Amino acid sequence: MAGISATSIEDFQRDGAVLVKGLWAGWVDVLRAGIERNMADPGPYAAENLKQDEGGRFFDDYCNWQRIPEFERVIRESDVAEVAGALMRSQRVQLFHDHVLVKEPGTAKPTPWHQDGPYYFVRGWQTVSFWSPMDPVREASLRCVAGSHLWPREVLPTRWLAETAFYPDPEKYMPVPDPDAEAMRVLEWKMEPGDAVAFHYGCLHGARGNLATTRRRAFSLRLLGEDARYTERPGRTSPPYPEHGMVEDQHLREDWFPVLRA
Repeated sequence: MAGISATSIEDFQRDGAVLVKGLWAGWVDVLRAGIERNMADPGPYAAENLKQDEGGRFFDDYCNWQRIPEFERVIRESDVAEVAGALMRSQRVQLFHDHVLVKEPGTAKPTPWHQDGPYYFVRGWQTVSFWSPMDPVREASLRCVAGSHLWPREVLPTRWLAETAFYPDPEKYMPVPDPDAEAMRVLEWKMEPGDAVAFHYGCLHGARGNLATTRRRAFSLRLLGEDARYTERPGRTSPPYPEHGMVEDQHLREDWFPVLRA
């Protein structure tokens, strides 16, 4: 694809999430191959997100683009930097990290409601993530709460399996809401392979379980704009990037987080 409409940019700025049809439609086979390579050879941050009595499989892994050549090709050769820059209204587009999330058939466990921003050592308005299924999705799509990126307080980050607070200062955050019970406006789309939901780091989002008979493989990419800066958090972040050497208020180091568009 090339370019994105002014309406989509306005929707993203207002709602914090928008559907980008066909973002990686021409890259589906490449991304599927990369996901299979990743699952066959997981990285150090790979996780299985189910308890022993929960059926199915919910695998995720991140920060693998440097060792998964298919991911690097998509990051550097697809239109994603152009689309990200337009949505963020930023000339500069910098890579943060890749993320693979796979729910095998019969995985009833939903992805908990959360914002990505509180887990990251990044602050700034110009941020965007892309979540793209590699399989047709009808019921297991990403769900985003419209306008939640504008809320005055961040939502409490938690550990998914332990269901405990992620940092030692939970009082700083608002409790995790129940958007369905509280009648919030939830955005959700039926998606084809290569479509993508673009969402702000502050957007509250989750996903249903995968009760279909088909897999739900998703590739996600996190990008940063001009005003994004490093910020200290009160504990180990996710991803952690140990010994990164960065200090408050600097752009993320470009040797670890390449600038895709200057």
